[in-house]
Amino acid sequence: MSVVVVHGGAGTWAQADWPGATAAVAAAARAALGVIREGGSALDAAVAAVVILEDDPRFNAGTGAVPTEDGDLEHDAAVMDGATGRAGAVAAVRGIANPVRLARAVYEDGRHVLLAGRGAARFAEQVGLGGPSSSRHGAPGHPAHVATQDTVGAVVCLDGRLAAATSTGGIRGQRAGRVGDAPLIGAGTWADADCAVSATGHGERLIEAAAGHEVSARVRLTSASLQESVDAVLAGIRGNAGLIAVDARGRVAIACNTAAMPRAVATEREVRAATGRDEPLRP
Repeated sequence: MSVVVVHGGAGTWAQADWPGATAAVAAAARAALGVIREGGSALDAAVAAVVILEDDPRFNAGTGAVPTEDGDLEHDAAVMDGATGRAGAVAAVRGIANPVRLARAVYEDGRHVLLAGRGAARFAEQVGLGGPSSSRHGAPGHPAHVATQDTVGAVVCLDGRLAAATSTGGIRGQRAGRVGDAPLIGAGTWADADCAVSATGHGERLIEAAAGHEVSARVRLTSASLQESVDAVLAGIRGNAGLIAVDARGRVAIACNTAAMPRAVATEREVRAATGRDEPLRP
């Protein structure tokens, strides 16, 4: 059983951009399924989906990251494997084309969980991931219209094994060195034996809510369903936010309190996607 859920950020999406965003998250979900068909793990699939969106300048991650108040591009990303409980993350790192791949490299290295700033950039060079991506706003192809609070993420269930991956360029005009929820394990990214969660929205509020872990705790410790748990956590967040989650049985939960959040759900049978909050998922 394979289930992939992808989001493209609960930010400010012009309605004219909805069709393109919907197609993009659907493509990311298909890419994740392709990795699974080739024998990849749940974590491999989650990373593959996020890479697709990092490479798409419509999304505030990787290529489309928004600048800090200093005009720099700083990236946050994390991955977590629910089967092992291990994670890897990077924060406030510059000049990286695919921050989620660097987070995966931190996970594989195993020495630390989170690397930040210059240390993360140095590690990227050591593992061959110091990409050509500019560290300054205005790089070729960088869109000026990218929303201020977007993040991309994916959660995967593969035969009961769960994984999550999340990546973001932060908030336009944020202070240099600001770190959001995406790379903080238990806030924007979480996976364990019960569920995998990726969050998007106002990072400070998601950190304060420990959003990802709180969803899992509600599933594990109460009689609430996965969707009920996601809804309850979202209701307690004092700001724009969205959550995607999947459990070990492949049950999916999605919620946001913004007008739009590009999202897709893929199984072996079909891929369905939508962007508007009230839009049903469609093939």
